Amino acid sequence: METSYIRLFTLALFITATTLAQTKVSISKSEVLKRVQENNTSLKIAEQNYQQARADYKQTNVFLPNITASHTGIVTTNPLMAFGSKLNQEILTQADFNPDLLNNPKRTQNFATKIEVQQPLVNLDGIYQRKAAKTKMEATNLQTQHTQEYLLLEVEKAYMQLQLAHKGVSVLEKALKATEANQQMAENSFKQGYLQRADVLAVKVRVTEVKNQLQTAKSNILNVSNYLSFLMNEKQNNIYESSDSLQVHLTNQVADITISENRSDIKAMELASEAYQKMHKADKMDFLPRLNAFGSYELYDDKIFNADASGYVVGAQLTWDIFKGSKRYGKAQKSKAQYEKSRLEYEQYKSKSQLELNNTKRLLNDAEEQLKLTELALQQSEEALRIRKNRFKEGLEKTSDLLTAETQYAQKQLEYYQTVYQYNYTKAYLDFLTH
Repeated sequence: METSYIRLFTLALFITATTLAQTKVSISKSEVLKRVQENNTSLKIAEQNYQQARADYKQTNVFLPNITASHTGIVTTNPLMAFGSKLNQEILTQADFNPDLLNNPKRTQNFATKIEVQQPLVNLDGIYQRKAAKTKMEATNLQTQHTQEYLLLEVEKAYMQLQLAHKGVSVLEKALKATEANQQMAENSFKQGYLQRADVLAVKVRVTEVKNQLQTAKSNILNVSNYLSFLMNEKQNNIYESSDSLQVHLTNQVADITISENRSDIKAMELASEAYQKMHKADKMDFLPRLNAFGSYELYDDKIFNADASGYVVGAQLTWDIFKGSKRYGKAQKSKAQYEKSRLEYEQYKSKSQLELNNTKRLLNDAEEQLKLTELALQQSEEALRIRKNRFKEGLEKTSDLLTAETQYAQKQLEYYQTVYQYNYTKAYLDFLTH
């Protein structure tokens, strides 16, 4: 039993220390946006995806030459190698044609320095591969842009949730003060014989309920604060307070708003489909011949890093892989299927985006109507509470009726702020869908 108490005491100390370690910080939405743009991990990952696609594009350059340099040293008694080495070194004499020396040469050394250049001239499949890589790079850049736009929407949402959570705490703190005042009033009335014990207990139950709701609302602030810290890629040890208040931002008529095909994510999918199309063309061009130029300059000697003899080779080569079994046919069919699939996915994505836009328009209209109704209900519940509280002080109202009116007023306040949040977020999401 003592061990259990020690564990509970230790846990309580840990929770207290953790709470104390957290700092309350007031922060504006613009500041959150700035930190997210500078530090967010998802943005950094998206940027690296773009850099990877950019590097893939650079690798496909078929217009630049390949240049290599080498230095090779050999020692041989092989008849052909020995004779060829002396020939390259330009040291052959009449005596070297002696059949005995040709068949049984002495130990021969050869050091060769070679510079080679290979220049592609006609490489059609490589050209289309480069075009596909460039299109993919552009698509990745647009995806990076879309990631940034989505994160800005997430910041809008999280910051509004922070505003809503603080509003909830404010409402419930006021409700708690009111219920505690009612409790004190009820206890005084009980002592004077005006109320029964059951009425006092009902008020105490209401106080406990509000305390529980307030604790949940405070936990919501911690949850949203942690999420904001995550978005900003910072340590999750701050309790944020919104410096901007939760307010309604009414919008203009949205009936004529449409989705632009130049929206970053839609354009990215279109470019991705084009990249698959170009890869399919590249696979078809693989059936054609290739023309490449080549050249080399060579230096020879029987001593290392010397060059008493030299020579060069320049030429061009036309190659044509006429038949490679079914490999190229299968590759071309696969790239064609990938292109068709990407084209269908692009059309499906546009259709789904339009469906999402239509739903969001209706949600915004519904939220606007709901906003009017909840505002009216809030005003009515506030007036009802005022009347019942005055009657309760005069002993003309039941305790249960007063508690009901207080509960309803707090609920209507929370509902109103929840509707404001829902309306503002729906409007922000609509802007995200149409930009």
